[in-house]
Amino acid sequence: MRRKVVVGEGEVQQVATACARVLRGVDVVSGEQLGEAALVERAGWLTALVGSLAAGVVREHWNGADLARLASGIDQSGAGLPSRGWMALRRLGWAARVPQGVYVPDRVVRIAQEQAGRVLRSAWWRAEITTALLTTWPADPARRTEAEWQALRAVLPEGPVVASGVLLARTRQIAAFHARHRRLPTGLTECEQAPGAGGQVVLAAVDQQLATLERCAQEPFHYAVLTVRLPLGPAPACRGDWHPVRIRFRLPPHVPATAALCAPTLRIRQGRLLLDVPYVLAVAKPQRAGHCIAVAFDWGLNTLLTGGTLHLTNETQPRVMTDAQPMAFRAAGVLAKADRLRIHSEHITARIDRLRTLITSRQGRGWRPNPLLVAKLAILEAERERVARRRTRLNAALARAAARFIVDHAIVSGASVVYLEDLRDMQARGKGRTLNIRLSQTVRGAIVTHLRHQAAAHGIAVVIAPPRGTSKYCPRCLSEFRHHKAPNHRAAGWAWATCPNPACSYSTGRDHASWQRIGARGLTHQHQTRLDCSSGTFVIRAVDEALDRISTVQQQTLDRTKSGPTAKRPAPGKRRRVPAPPDDRTPTRARPGGKRPAGRIPTHPTHRSQRCSRQQGPNAIGTPDRPHRPTGARLGAGFHRHAHTTPVRRRPWPSHPPERSRTPGITQETQAD
Repeated sequence: MRRKVVVGEGEVQQVATACARVLRGVDVVSGEQLGEAALVERAGWLTALVGSLAAGVVREHWNGADLARLASGIDQSGAGLPSRGWMALRRLGWAARVPQGVYVPDRVVRIAQEQAGRVLRSAWWRAEITTALLTTWPADPARRTEAEWQALRAVLPEGPVVASGVLLARTRQIAAFHARHRRLPTGLTECEQAPGAGGQVVLAAVDQQLATLERCAQEPFHYAVLTVRLPLGPAPACRGDWHPVRIRFRLPPHVPATAALCAPTLRIRQGRLLLDVPYVLAVAKPQRAGHCIAVAFDWGLNTLLTGGTLHLTNETQPRVMTDAQPMAFRAAGVLAKADRLRIHSEHITARIDRLRTLITSRQGRGWRPNPLLVAKLAILEAERERVARRRTRLNAALARAAARFIVDHAIVSGASVVYLEDLRDMQARGKGRTLNIRLSQTVRGAIVTHLRHQAAAHGIAVVIAPPRGTSKYCPRCLSEFRHHKAPNHRAAGWAWATCPNPACSYSTGRDHASWQRIGARGLTHQHQTRLDCSSGTFVIRAVDEALDRISTVQQQTLDRTKSGPTAKRPAPGKRRRVPAPPDDRTPTRARPGGKRPAGRIPTHPTHRSQRCSRQQGPNAIGTPDRPHRPTGARLGAGFHRHAHTTPVRRRPWPSHPPERSRTPGITQETQAD
């Protein structure tokens, strides 16, 4: 079902997924028009059949020996196993058991085996980590020594790559098992129960006998047609109980007309039938090295992202320059709303636990459960699910908006790479209850995932750089910073940094210093960029200390050469054109006349514009063009009223732009200040 895409020189194939909703279909055999409810019912029967078959295969082979056998990639005869999950399981003889009296086509059994094979193969990585932890189990699991950490990293297959957060989470899982059973588990299969196969149907494992997908002949740019066999009941008894259904659905507008559509995945969510349609298109290939212009960003809390543009000079001794125009993505309002939803969910959960305790106590005494308590419990559980969906949608919208913000600035700046710091090992503990919760619920991973997909469409590479020492040292002279509270803020804290070097005396926010250090480290170490095969992201694993000590950042100076007449600047709209009339000097008004007021006309703090009922500037995420607009949004106010961003720069580099030609590799050291 997958179509090939012509890839030119310097291009690669990019696979993305678009979600579409199914509203109607046609039964090809009977000609019956099926609405959304009927399609959801039939697709639900198919999902239940596939899920039960796949769960049976997973439960049967959920043991260490079978997981190792599948992960070895070799069958009984010594030949290599295929990459497709259903073919590998059939080569090993792991069949799905169909219930007696139920007819399931072989292609549907193939889907179940494919989903079970993916689940079992993904569990092997967790099994290796669990085995390594059990082999090097320390005396105190909560506090490992440096020697114990080195021994654990040596046993792991990819020791330096695995994040410390993953190892600590698995350590807590094993410690909880030890507390319950007073012994250590034998492996992953004893720590965890057999997982399910998911409420979905992966049509990528079948051929045209079960499902076909093609663009609509009348409107190929906007619609596509899926023909798939669906059962007529929950337990089909013969082949005649499987009818092909023709489904015409609308493609999302962001799917290019030149993209090749692949086999979709069916899933049911909240009473709706959704199709996850992968599509393939040719994009420019991101480069690992040879970058001259880059944008770098530092993570924060209220100011989620702080960054700027840097470029590497094309000199004999290249230098890292910046234009001293930082960018910021402030999401304090969005995070505050997420925090309110979290507190609301915690209160609902506490009430649910209390009601369950009351109901269980009545059942333990042999009494009939109170119908009012049961009804109240059902209402609270539904409310908790609704709040969870709101939190999920809010985090997804925040991740997409932040990724779009980074990509837009990279495109306008002409950058070919985005540098971010690696915060996978950051532990949200020891910083107070409120700060720990905020750190643990930040959607950094989702932002990186969306950023990687959006940047790949424009040929921009996303590189993860080591974060050690980025906010500790001055980006200009690499002297150790002195952190203190900001001079323009009365609240205590450590948000400001000052360089103690008298020759430098650089003073700035620690976030602004961090993104400069991240960008300088990435540009000077780009020859050490590697591709992480597990995530598909470029990473810089190691840092050369000798090269890092001289990777300073210099500020770009403006070119003030007089090459033409000075441009006329428009005067503000409310500026007074003539001096004020002279006042009569009275004891109460002894003010001289004939002078203009200094600065702009002051705005009263309680003044509200009629067009916007709140004080918000126009520099925010653009509001999508749809009938519903957020309350008070104007001039591009964002998807959330409290998500403010730095406006995209609509002008070129302030001085002479650097050469855009890419060098094959940069190994020279940058010049110090």
